[in-house]
Amino acid sequence: MGTLTYTATVSVDGYAADASGDFNWSAPSGEVFRFHVERLGPVVHEVLGRRTYKLMEYWLSPPEDDSWSPDEHEFAERWKAIPRTVVSSRLTANDLVSDRDRLVPRLDLDTLRRIVDEAPGEVEIFGPTTAGAAIRAGLVSDLRLFVVPRVVGGGLRALPPDTTLDLELAAHRVFAGGTAYSHYRTR
Repeated sequence: MGTLTYTATVSVDGYAADASGDFNWSAPSGEVFRFHVERLGPVVHEVLGRRTYKLMEYWLSPPEDDSWSPDEHEFAERWKAIPRTVVSSRLTANDLVSDRDRLVPRLDLDTLRRIVDEAPGEVEIFGPTTAGAAIRAGLVSDLRLFVVPRVVGGGLRALPPDTTLDLELAAHRVFAGGTAYSHYRTR
């Protein structure tokens, strides 16, 4: 039986994207990116929505030149190896770019429980819209938040506003550029 983890990069005021939908301000430094490469190690399944899936397609086709760093190549290799459940009512099976991808039109909690129960390790749910119901239902056992030193004033909240969680700090690290990583476990 696996565990369900929610990972997000957020502004100090708790947003994953600003009011215009931009999240370029959250791009990781080299040090933070290396941490993401290592963090991906125990992940055995990803659950993500359409927008995140389309964004992450970038990692499925490494360039033929030397424009990527060794860390980027390693991240891409790890990402390609992870089976993914893509939640979308707009995509079709023809839109999926890997045989490791499975499409579901909507993510009900029973389906998510089954994915986690069948996983031999960590299942990561990616994106606040996709993760919202799972967080509210108490299915998420770990939250991994990368807090960027920036206030954006509004936008897409990283956590559902109507949720109360009792958390325990499992790990914390501050990176050179000011990004703070906090790993919380639910109690």
